[in-house]
Amino acid sequence: MKKILDENYYDLVVENTISPVSNEDVTPLNETHHILHVSTSKINICDQNQVPYYYLPDLYTPISIIDSNKANNESFQFSSEPALYGKNIIVGVIGTGIDYQHPAFLNHDKTTRIISIWDQSEQSGTIPAGFTFGSEYTGEMINQALSLKDPLSIVPSTDTNGHGTAIASIIAGSPDFNQSFSGIVPESELLIVKLKEAKQNLKQLFLIPDDSLCFQETDLILGIRYLITVSQNLDRPLVICIALGSNQGGHDGISPISTFLNGIAELPNIGVAIATGDEANKERHYFGYAFSEPYYHDFQLNVGSSDKLFSMEIWPYAPSSLSIEIISPLGESTETIYPSFACNEFAFEQSQSILFVNNFVFQSGSRNPLILIRFKNPYPGTWNLRILGVETTPFSFHAWLPSGTLISDGTFFMNADPDTTITAPGNTTDPLTVAAYNQINNGILTDSGRGYTRLRIIKPDIASPGYQIPCAVPENQYGVINGTGAAVGYAAGAIAIALEWASIKINYINLNGNQIRGLLTFNALRDTGVTYPNNIWGYGRLDIQNLLNMLLNT
Repeated sequence: MKKILDENYYDLVVENTISPVSNEDVTPLNETHHILHVSTSKINICDQNQVPYYYLPDLYTPISIIDSNKANNESFQFSSEPALYGKNIIVGVIGTGIDYQHPAFLNHDKTTRIISIWDQSEQSGTIPAGFTFGSEYTGEMINQALSLKDPLSIVPSTDTNGHGTAIASIIAGSPDFNQSFSGIVPESELLIVKLKEAKQNLKQLFLIPDDSLCFQETDLILGIRYLITVSQNLDRPLVICIALGSNQGGHDGISPISTFLNGIAELPNIGVAIATGDEANKERHYFGYAFSEPYYHDFQLNVGSSDKLFSMEIWPYAPSSLSIEIISPLGESTETIYPSFACNEFAFEQSQSILFVNNFVFQSGSRNPLILIRFKNPYPGTWNLRILGVETTPFSFHAWLPSGTLISDGTFFMNADPDTTITAPGNTTDPLTVAAYNQINNGILTDSGRGYTRLRIIKPDIASPGYQIPCAVPENQYGVINGTGAAVGYAAGAIAIALEWASIKINYINLNGNQIRGLLTFNALRDTGVTYPNNIWGYGRLDIQNLLNMLLNT
């Protein structure tokens, strides 16, 4: 078995300068990083002397929830004049896969509009060139499958979750007038990456329940690389849509995937749209500080009865050195935990709760210190946490709980902060980061992730329609989707329109992602009396018609 699939190996993200990149223990990622496969029997992954935290891939969850009921009369329909439909543009969607049999992805002659699918979870087919696992299904194979009574006998790739199908259809779905449905650019073609689920050993490390759907950062990076490779081989413009998010990391845009995406934003004829995530109203972010003596800060975490496994990250600002004390609802205490290389385990006999606490003594390069707390069978109720400055100096910190469905709504911070809730990789500097608003009343959606990044970089860039957006649902159905996952699909369609005008219509050769972001934000709608950019709307509301007017008059 390939080590990238083998649960007996951890996948670590390592810079290419640190170890060789041409042996069986390595899977190349990109120009800056590779995966180092390390036997689970050889290391204690909690030991920072062996494995620094920032070597571990972050875990990502799908953003936004699908409603399988039909769109109501107020649901959103896109139109513009004159219309650009994405002809010769490739739309790349990474996530839960696609229902390739759905009419939303078929031409009038019932042939597919999908160029290829890389299904990382399926190992029975042909591995795509330049990669080491998964199965690639070409458009020719999909057309052959569509001609059979049992298409899955030829192309056994499905989307049991439905999220990838919905996002792809918002951008590129074929019109269905009976359903009052059409994607933004229905003449574009699709590239699909179905991510394999994260390794169980990584989920166990962060105490993620076994049945929780999540993906690891390394597979997402490989999926992005696949999209770029295919589009460059075809010499056609590419839009990459990312409707996945993670609350892990420092929310600072310096992770391996962020480094990769910033480089992509400089490449010609490629645009990237990333959702902010739907975390603003979930009470999963806390900001605390102590600016005067005595230098400590108390805060509270409510733990729901259904959350038996989860982790929490606390990110102080360098050069602060902080200690922590954690008290259970029954009054049991960890006492004070100071920065060190140790992984501290605490078993509370009365509440039967187990805590693993890493107060990392340092982080590498520009990375700040981190306190990682993992809860196993935590007693339901209010947990009290006290952060203390090791030195007698002011300090501040952020804390985040897991994103998406990795925990229930019953676990949350008291006095939570809705700001700084953009999930990774939406806090990356150069790609377009998209918030969501209700296009019926022009109000921001309450869950729409808010900026800025922890390093105060301006994000989001723009807000797009995200309320009751019609979408395809597996098994030939249609429904609606709400949130920034829907909004980023709409924005990806706008990027496709800009690329069609620039590259296909030969109006501006080699338009890159940074320039596209500038076009969209410059032509955004802005309300009088509101200061832009801001941490909720970015530079305003995306307006494709305004963009088209500007392009056509240039």
